[in-house]
Amino acid sequence: MTQLKNKKQVLNRANLASEEKLPIKVVQFGEGNFLRAFVDYAIQQLNKAVDFNAGVAVVQPIERGMVDVLNDQDGLCTLFLKGIQKGQEIQEKELITNIVKGINPYTDFQHYLDLAKEDALQFIISNTTESGIAFVESDTMDMQPPSSFPAKLTLLLHERFNHFGGAEEKGVTIIPCELINHNSETLKETLLKYASLWNLSNEFIQWLNTSCSFHSTLVDRIVPGYPKDDIDAYKAQLDYEDNLIVAAEVFFLWVIEGGEDLKKKLPFHKTNLDVKIVDDMQPYRTRKVRILNGAHTSMVPFSLLYGNETVKETVDNAFTGAFVNKAIFEEINDVLPMDKNELDSFAEAILDRFRNPFIKHKLADIALNSISKFKVRVLPSLLEFESKNRKLPTNLTFAFACLIRFYKGTWQGKDLPINDGEDIVDNFKSIWKHKDYNVIANRVLANQDYWGEDLTKVKNLSTAIAFALAEMDSNGIEFGYENFSKKY
Repeated sequence: MTQLKNKKQVLNRANLASEEKLPIKVVQFGEGNFLRAFVDYAIQQLNKAVDFNAGVAVVQPIERGMVDVLNDQDGLCTLFLKGIQKGQEIQEKELITNIVKGINPYTDFQHYLDLAKEDALQFIISNTTESGIAFVESDTMDMQPPSSFPAKLTLLLHERFNHFGGAEEKGVTIIPCELINHNSETLKETLLKYASLWNLSNEFIQWLNTSCSFHSTLVDRIVPGYPKDDIDAYKAQLDYEDNLIVAAEVFFLWVIEGGEDLKKKLPFHKTNLDVKIVDDMQPYRTRKVRILNGAHTSMVPFSLLYGNETVKETVDNAFTGAFVNKAIFEEINDVLPMDKNELDSFAEAILDRFRNPFIKHKLADIALNSISKFKVRVLPSLLEFESKNRKLPTNLTFAFACLIRFYKGTWQGKDLPINDGEDIVDNFKSIWKHKDYNVIANRVLANQDYWGEDLTKVKNLSTAIAFALAEMDSNGIEFGYENFSKKY
């Protein structure tokens, strides 16, 4: 176990009792909290479990970043994991030691290009935000560096191709973690655009297509980052000064598209991490969107109208917690085309995450753009349930009614935290001038700009929504729901 010689010294390798000399096997674009708490943590578990012997070189992808702070600590940082697993509170901490160096291509471009010559390099991993995988036509080969992440990566790969004479075995495995669907396909397409724009050789393009492999991913871990509000309590647990403390939840899921070759390269099955290397990640993405995001979006208006303020309050409360459970286990999971036990196990883990006492997740903070979120995250489950069972799902339908009631803007004399486009807010103000709940329900459900279709055509949905709206205005959320559930 790596330990510091003296207490409260600055965290760096000179002050460690032992130093690890790891070859650079991973080049990572991004130095932020998420990658250190997710990817670097995962690689460290591989190092411990199977002697993976992988060092990580971190590249700062934009001009303003924190590589200098990272280098001041020789890449070291402390990760605190806190959360709930199967009802038990978990608190752990681990010193992340596998970051070998941080590189700022804006101040030392040659140092960046030299990464291409690392003999042990096998993996490129990135998380440059959803807007990071972008094609900027003004980027050129002679820029040091070009502005976009894909342009920088194209130069690095071209340098590696030239340095090793196009050797097939020097191709790399590219695993983007940006939160966009089909992220590896988008990245590869962008790299090829730069190869074409810059008139790079057909031999390089062939090497990129055949010697390098691209793997789309789904990443899932809440990483609040530097815990500034409670930093003194965190620092009190350490025998050294760490300016890069990062806090994260215990939950960890990494789904990577790939086959047996990738499983051999990344033997995560020999660790305790939930890393799934699968042929198709889309079912897992759908599972996350429908269960995790769908439960969030379903509960927000319903729970705010009831009087809760946080996600934890919602799942801990007897009434609202039961509502969320029924929505997930009896309705959302009912229509997902995956193993029922696996779905329920995932859902239980989600509820544990919702109960995490170390993350105060305010309902008002996740109310942003609730109309568009409901369309993507909840409406498919509602419609598929109705199609499969020939009846409306009680809880998701009532949640839909709560969403419409929420957009009235006030409840029991108080303003509600609506956060949406001005056109949507104004439209709901106009709709709520009507007194007839049937008119209100029909006006909202018929709006194809919101839902992509005319929902008044869904059997009984308009009348059910109108009934729910009348009930909650007359009897409140709890008794309104009770009366609604007896009828639908």
